[in-house]
This record gives sequence, C-alpha cells and structure tokens, in this order.
Amino acid sequence: MATKTAPKKASASRNRASGPSLGQLSVATQDWFGRVFKAQSREFYQLLSLIIFLTGFGLVMVLSASFVDALKDGENGFSIFIKQALSAIIGLFGLAVISTLRVTTVRNLIGPILAVGAIAQLLVLFTGFGASGNGNRNWLNVGGFTIQPSEFLKIAMILFTAQLLFKREDEFDDPKRVWWRAMINGGFVMFLVVLGSDVGTVIVMAAMLIGMLVMAGMPRRLMTVIAGAAIVFVPIIMMSSSSRRGRIMAWLDPSAPDPNGYTWQSTHGIWAFASGGVTGVGLGQSKLKWSWIPEAENDFIFAIIGEEMGLIGALVVIVLFIATAMVMIRIAAKCTNLYSRMVVLGVMLWITLQALINIAVVLTLLPVLGVPLPLISQGGSSIIAILAGLGIVLGIERENHLNPGRATKARR
Repeated sequence: MATKTAPKKASASRNRASGPSLGQLSVATQDWFGRVFKAQSREFYQLLSLIIFLTGFGLVMVLSASFVDALKDGENGFSIFIKQALSAIIGLFGLAVISTLRVTTVRNLIGPILAVGAIAQLLVLFTGFGASGNGNRNWLNVGGFTIQPSEFLKIAMILFTAQLLFKREDEFDDPKRVWWRAMINGGFVMFLVVLGSDVGTVIVMAAMLIGMLVMAGMPRRLMTVIAGAAIVFVPIIMMSSSSRRGRIMAWLDPSAPDPNGYTWQSTHGIWAFASGGVTGVGLGQSKLKWSWIPEAENDFIFAIIGEEMGLIGALVVIVLFIATAMVMIRIAAKCTNLYSRMVVLGVMLWITLQALINIAVVLTLLPVLGVPLPLISQGGSSIIAILAGLGIVLGIERENHLNPGRATKARR
C-alpha cells in the first residue's frame, strides 16, 4: 500500500507547486460570485435580471442585424457579433467589479474619471488618434482598438453633477453657486463633444443634466430661462451642418424631393415595421437588413426588432426599458443621501431618455440623430459605459440593503 500511495502524494505536491487546479479556480470563482451577487435586495435582483436580459437580447439582435453587413464588407458573418459579445463580457465583468465598490470610493474617483474622459476627448479632436465616421469626429484609435470617450463622459458628468449638488445641498437658494455652476460644468463637457459634431450625444447629455437638476429641485424661474435658451440655440446647433440641416428639412417635409437620400433610412425603417406586422416575420428573417437600412445593427436596430418580432416584440422592448426605469426610481427612493439618489436618477435618465430618442427617431417622430439603443445596439464603448453606470447603481443599492433605514447623510 505504501508504494502505491507515495507517488500520489508526490503528484499532489507537484500539483500544488504548479499552481491552483481547475477545481480550485472553480471554487474561488463561485465564492467570488457568491460575495458579489448573493443575499441582496429584491430591487438589486430585478435590475440585474433586466440588465442581463436586455444585454443578451441585444447580442441576439446584433447577430441577426449585422450578419449581412459583415459579409458585404468581406468579413466573417459573425465578426461584428463577436466584437459586441466581447464588449458585453468586458462590460458585465466591469459591472460586477464596480458594484462591489463603496459609494465613497466611487466619489473619490470622480476627478480622475472626468480628467481622463476630457483628455481622451481632446485627443479625439486635436490629434492623429482621432477618427471620424458619419460626419462625426468622436472616436479614438488606440492600438487597433476604437474607443468613444463621449460615452464615458456621460458617466463623468452624472457623477460630477451629483457631487456638486451633494456638497452644496444647503445652498440651493444661491443659483450662482449651485444651478448655474452645474450647468456651466456640464456645458463644458458637452462643448468638448459638440466640437466633434456629435449632436445626438450632446442632446442626450443635455437632457440628462437638466433632468437631474429638475429632480434636485431647480427653481421654476431657471427652468423657464433654460427652456428659452433651448428654443434659441438648439435650432442653431441643429442647422450648423449641411447634412444635419438636410435631414431636418427632410423630416419636416418627407414628401419633398430628396435627391440626397436623407429620408432613405427613416423611410425603410417604417417599411420594416410595416413588414413585421403584429407578430413579425421571424428571428433572422428580416429583408430590410439586406442593405436597405443603413446602420441596421446600430442606430436602427429597433426597426429590425419591429420587422422580425413585430409590434409585440417592439412593445416588449419598450416595457423592459420602462421596467428598468421604475426599478431605478425605487432604488433612488431608498437612498439616504442626495449624492447616491442623484447618481441613480442620472443613470436612469441616461438610459431612459436615450432609448426614448432612439425609438422616436426610428418611428420618424424625430429627425435622424445617431443615438444607439442602450444595451441593444452594436457599439462596444456604449455597452461598456452603460454597464459601468449600472454597476454603480447596483453598488449603491448594495449599500442601501446593508444599511436599511439609515437616515443620516454620508460624511463629506
């Protein structure tokens, strides 16, 4: 017996020396997931379930919508899907890690996040690392990877605005120190993005900022001033580009002659919904994605959803976004300090307003703006940034669950 057991002990020693076994790694992974996801609140699990479902559904629709475009570009039909799947995996891992961070830790990172985002956006605008597409200069090429800094600037603006409101909570009666300062800071971030002609992203950011300030209690008089300024300046910005001006005029008068094809995308998007009817033509069976709808896997993926899954599928997607917003509103109501509450509401506004704008564009209720559908449209930077923002929300809800009923402010 001794001669049989001795080699086993030696082998076990060699295994320990060579590193952890697959079984040990599996146990360690399960233990980590247990610490991250177990014993949380109902709202935590509801939001996490919605995130996972929307992300998975988005991957399926990206595969369906992008297969033809990938083949047309001479690539493997799964190439766009694989890139999106890798981005989703990175985003979900980041969500899990970020959700374990304490709220105070995230607050301490606001400055570096804003600085890195602003520097990256400046590199896009003023160096050879910047890249353009569809009339926008909004991407950064680094080592063969393409990053869109403006997506991460949305997180920075939400965190920075929430921090300012929290620090000056006792000074809300002073418009210059609170409301105007918040608008000037947010305006600087949006100015960096509008220099790259990405008006769609700027509209989302402006709506997020104003929504956060209104929810924090901004006086009605200032709201009136902002509304008046928007009436004056939004048309000027929208008309500042010839292609953008053409899209707006075509949207205002879709029956007018259209030699430049400005209505091509939106018209065929409506055709997709008409083709889908109530129940859809079936997953993967879209005909309009065969080069009839530009950006079918990106800005106009909702049209492919309407064609393949019909009115029912489109309504389900809308209901899922509404449910996501409602869960985050419940999480915000549980927050015991203004900073956490405003961060949650900021992320809620980001996802909800961006989804609303995207769907409105596809339904021709708005002119084409180039805004992706959150968690569903193709775009690595978009899905990673949104999942990071949702990770912060889950981390806030984790602390809500650990400290129920605590009604004191967090220390500054």
